Amino acid sequence: MTDTVPSPDLIVGADGLARPLWAARDPLLQAYYDTEWGLPVRDEQGLFERLSLEGFQSGLSWATILRKRPAFREAFAGFAPDAVAAFDDSDVERLLGDAGIVRNRAKILATIGNARATVALRGDADHAGGLPDLVWSFQPAQTPTPRSLAEVPSSSTESIALSKELKRRGFRFVGPTTMFALMEAVGIVDTHLVGSHRRGSSGVWGG
Repeated sequence: MTDTVPSPDLIVGADGLARPLWAARDPLLQAYYDTEWGLPVRDEQGLFERLSLEGFQSGLSWATILRKRPAFREAFAGFAPDAVAAFDDSDVERLLGDAGIVRNRAKILATIGNARATVALRGDADHAGGLPDLVWSFQPAQTPTPRSLAEVPSSSTESIALSKELKRRGFRFVGPTTMFALMEAVGIVDTHLVGSHRRGSSGVWGG
């Protein structure tokens, strides 16, 4: 860590570890923060899942999406892009009737369309590595170093550019704010607060 001054937005738990307010009270969010959020995701299926869940999260809390993630995985064939790309009208109706997920027609259709766009990206002349290659190509030269939640950006030049490129390739529900959240979640940027026990833990950035 580079700073010993505690942030007002960090809480030290009974285990002695400092976490931001949003990850300090709910056990599910704490586990997600401690073991998953901000660690690099570089495989196609993993990135497609994260992109899909970030899209479904729009307008909702992340805790809601996390609680529904097992049901989402079951409903969307584990977020295997080829399987989701093959979904048809009967699958859409099945998903709209599934109380375990977020039953939003536009988001469901976008997820199926995004799976098809993901498959189409494979072997692309500009991004031979498909979706992971494209998404990680927008990694910035530097990452934010927020000391408070107010200092955590909600978008960036890179997330705006990523959003535009994905939309150009047929993706939907990939606005700049949603794409910045994706970049945070998969380690492309590190927005762990300075002083958090997770700051610099991704291996992508220093402390």
